[in-house]
Amino acid sequence: MRILLTGSKGQVGSALAAALAPLGELSAFDRQGLDLQDLNSIGPRIKKINPDIIVNAAAYTAVDRAEQEKDLAFAVNSHAVRELAREARSLDALLVHFSTDYVFDGEKSTPYVETDAPNPLNVYGRSKLQGERAIAASGCRHFIFRTGWVYAPAGRNFVNAILAAAKTKPELCVVNDQRGAPTSAAAIAEAVARILADASLRRKPDGIYHLTAAGETTWYGFAQEILKSAGLEVRVVPVSSAEYGAAAPRLKNSLLDNAKLQATFGVALASWRSGEIIANLNR
Repeated sequence: MRILLTGSKGQVGSALAAALAPLGELSAFDRQGLDLQDLNSIGPRIKKINPDIIVNAAAYTAVDRAEQEKDLAFAVNSHAVRELAREARSLDALLVHFSTDYVFDGEKSTPYVETDAPNPLNVYGRSKLQGERAIAASGCRHFIFRTGWVYAPAGRNFVNAILAAAKTKPELCVVNDQRGAPTSAAAIAEAVARILADASLRRKPDGIYHLTAAGETTWYGFAQEILKSAGLEVRVVPVSSAEYGAAAPRLKNSLLDNAKLQATFGVALASWRSGEIIANLNR
């Protein structure tokens, strides 16, 4: 089995590079090897590899900056994804793509299911939704995994931001009116590798699947758990989203229902409190 991986130096991509290597012949590309901003380079690179599976872990993820960099966000999260889907269709390859809770507006009181109507609040969410729709319109075989609140040992994420701030500030102000499920990149990669290793893979239905850790918390609650796991004693002050004042609107509810994932693939991620935080801090 030949697998082509994009975004191999990102949080999820790095974890996938390790998790997918045992499954077959892996060609892993970072931005220097396959730049999704260069639409003309995508087709030739993919044709040269002739993969059975394309795993797209590359994305524009700077949520606040996307409000000013709309063209760049759509170029990577939508236009490039359309090209990947076209190539997957032409090669009869499976496209595995990662999307986000940001395709929703966060107004639902319970976890979102895959059939809930999207209504993104910001540019990032709109660009990711357009990417999802481009894949569906292409007719290629595909799995779209929506996830959220992702963290990893390296890279720009909430865990590392809290740890860095705790070293220089006597107290941290953290939003307490947004709910979600912190999900490690390692857990995502391990789940996807398990799915792709299944001998019955071709019989699994195309479509969107939610893929997050079980349970829920707020950013405030997550920050407290991070500091506890790191053995740091720093005061954490809860604030509202309005008080925090991020450039891009955020979801009050980022929870995703994972029942479809479990029913289709027999895969379920553990609770966000399962020790993943400690494991990631110590890597």
